[in-house]
Amino acid sequence: MSQRQGWFEGWRLLAGLTLSLIALSLWIAAMRQFEVEGARMVIRFTARSSLTLFCLAFSAAALARLWPNAWTRWQRRNRRYLGLSFAASHAIHAVAIVAFARMDPAGFAEATSAASYIFGGIGYAVIIVMSATSFDRTAALLGPRAWRALHLVGGYYLWLQFMVSFGKRVPAMPLYAAFLLPLLVVMALRLIAMAAHPRGQTAEAS
Repeated sequence: MSQRQGWFEGWRLLAGLTLSLIALSLWIAAMRQFEVEGARMVIRFTARSSLTLFCLAFSAAALARLWPNAWTRWQRRNRRYLGLSFAASHAIHAVAIVAFARMDPAGFAEATSAASYIFGGIGYAVIIVMSATSFDRTAALLGPRAWRALHLVGGYYLWLQFMVSFGKRVPAMPLYAAFLLPLLVVMALRLIAMAAHPRGQTAEAS
């Protein structure tokens, strides 16, 4: 078990998760003959995989502070790669959205709004910038204070974006409330960790 966990880290973790997401997305789309319903299924799948990976990255530092153990140390050690895997998941999500828009323009227009373009576009810009500054060289160019501010503000913006994206579906589909639970849990964990270690709160950036 320890050898397997040691192998599944860093760039190997990122590659393994990214290839798995691509393979699963292609399989889901193939089940619907790569037609519009397949694109919509991939959109839903990657929204949920992105949520999972985001929560893992967003909670990594807090969990490692509150409950240090083998899992939380692994999670904290690989936070960068979990975050980049989240970015990869959301890149696939974007490809599926473009496919949906091209295959069913009327359905796409009905499912979107000006607000979704604006705030979703900001969200993707945040993901791109955070991903670009997740490497040692670019982080060093940015500087530690600016890096922390960027990743802190960016992480909270993405958390809010997930809350809105899943929350707005709850009135029509109450089961979507289940997707809000992990978001509330990771926010609570961060707040508890900040209260317990107030001097280290800026290090909680995602």
